[in-house]
Amino acid sequence: MLLAAVLQVPSASAAEIPPDGVITWGASADRTGEAVADRGYRMVVHTSVAGRDLRIRLSNAFGDRPVTFDSVYAGLRKEGAELVRGSNRRLTFAGADSVTVPSGTSVYSDPLPGKLPAGTDLVVSIHSPDAAGPATGHWMALQTSYLTQGDHTAEESGARWTASTGSWFYLDAVSVRAPGIGAVVALGDSITDGWHSTADLNRRWPDYLARRLQKSPSTVRGVADEGIAGNRVLTDGPGQSALNRLDRDVLSQPGVRTVFLFEGINDIKHHAGATAQDLIDGYRRIADRVHAAGKCLVVSTVGPFKGWAGWDPATEAVRQEVNRYLRGSREFDAVTDFDRVLRSPYDPERMLPFFDGGDHIHPNDKGMQAMADAVDLDSLQCTEN
Repeated sequence: MLLAAVLQVPSASAAEIPPDGVITWGASADRTGEAVADRGYRMVVHTSVAGRDLRIRLSNAFGDRPVTFDSVYAGLRKEGAELVRGSNRRLTFAGADSVTVPSGTSVYSDPLPGKLPAGTDLVVSIHSPDAAGPATGHWMALQTSYLTQGDHTAEESGARWTASTGSWFYLDAVSVRAPGIGAVVALGDSITDGWHSTADLNRRWPDYLARRLQKSPSTVRGVADEGIAGNRVLTDGPGQSALNRLDRDVLSQPGVRTVFLFEGINDIKHHAGATAQDLIDGYRRIADRVHAAGKCLVVSTVGPFKGWAGWDPATEAVRQEVNRYLRGSREFDAVTDFDRVLRSPYDPERMLPFFDGGDHIHPNDKGMQAMADAVDLDSLQCTEN
């Protein structure tokens, strides 16, 4: 449980990343509708690794003007919008209660003294008196969070938080201090984002992976899910491309040892003109940048999608060529074969019906768990870098 503060929080640079910090939760930033002044957001996020002295990152990456947050609190969820009594505490930024985040930037809070358990629903409540223009957030949270008008961030009761939302706003990372512990960031599309997994139950494949890691002797315990529905490797669309958001969503996160790249199906299925060689070149550019940052890169093959409206023999040929390259390449630190996990033995171009979420491209909860179970945990350690 978050411990009550005994000493005053020391002043620190709001943008500083703790040297021994590790990300315990993350979600990719994107433009998420229009901001509303005097609105409060009570956001529920699920931690992966335990630690002390949590810090949050607030992002205005897609705003066209500065945004001020005059009241920010963090506590533990009891149920719904209600918090565990005594757990809700104010976060500060360079010692101040309020912070203004310029357009296109993000800011870290000061450390909040106390312990934060693994596998816990952390609730971050924020209020902005002046938010306007494009809001930054994550559209498909698959987690119910709460809204209110006015500043009710300090309240542990959920009585004033009567509206709900399926998105996260402005919050894009939570980190803790956990010496000797590292993290893996899953970079992907709607499959990684969890579409067709059960909402509010943390059944995305990175969630299942986080639970496996917690039960293992691995020193990689943190997991950040940086999936965006519809995302592509090469070109912007729903969200910036994997190449364009790699630094912000992945490499800037504290404590990352390994990047897990599972993306490419949207480049293929949209008939956008991407060839297998285009995708291969994109993967290589990501590998070069990840390795230059001193981290390891694990990649996965592209899963089956026969039965989806965009499937045809031409797109299947591109997928097969890309997968042959991924399976045989030595440019990555490891390869996980999600295609082999998900495909039907009777029709390998199609997803196994037992794992099919219903649209022939997104796995259900069982498929998500099978994917996580297929990851070699040792491959995430990145001991050579």
